[in-house]
Amino acid sequence: MLLFHRLSKTYINLIDLYIALSSSSQKKFIQGGLPQANIVIKPNFVSADPGLSAELRDCVLFVGRFDAEKGIDTLLQAWRGFPAIPLKAVGTGPLFLDAQKKIEQGRYSQIELTGSIAHEEVLSLLQTARLLVVPSRTLENFPLVIAEAFACGVPVIASRLGAMAEIVEDGKTGLLFTPGDAEDLAAKVEWAWNHPAEMAEMGKAARREYEEKYTAERNYQMLMEIYQQAIDTHRRRR
Repeated sequence: MLLFHRLSKTYINLIDLYIALSSSSQKKFIQGGLPQANIVIKPNFVSADPGLSAELRDCVLFVGRFDAEKGIDTLLQAWRGFPAIPLKAVGTGPLFLDAQKKIEQGRYSQIELTGSIAHEEVLSLLQTARLLVVPSRTLENFPLVIAEAFACGVPVIASRLGAMAEIVEDGKTGLLFTPGDAEDLAAKVEWAWNHPAEMAEMGKAARREYEEKYTAERNYQMLMEIYQQAIDTHRRRR
């Protein structure tokens, strides 16, 4: 099917516009043969503003699948030297039982596994987190949890990779570390935990980023502009 449509130039001649979630994704589509002029960028958004919370921010949060691609093994390695930094890990996956076993053996007493929980509970945890860690070792289109963290005024420590390095501005809305490098991640987490004032400022910057780019209202405006652009492009082609 793909070969037929490539040869027929369906994706070039019959599609007016494509929407990419980030410039990182846009570059991948261009490498795959789509014309750059046909690709517009519209990020994910947070449909309902969770708002800020006055609750004590007393933990680090991870939200994602428990597998190597999402970097859960890197996260656990980084936490070996953090007896006093509490981590709440939300999600499940192939490496969940392994992580659970290590915690039961007393190797990671500072880590709490929540398993899968409702989305509303995830947002509640974000509102009590000092920072979010996104340690993925694979390219991401646009991790929605980063936008949700920004909405809650939570800075993010993420892999310096693809869209994550695009969304999180190092030193402004969070910190970036080398993908798969547990030592680098540990150093960034330790610095963040020991500099609450600086991270609070990054949290404020993250909230401003959300208000400027990732609200439902802003996303609706962008989508309507894209629809109009698609209509105009189609008319010109006809």
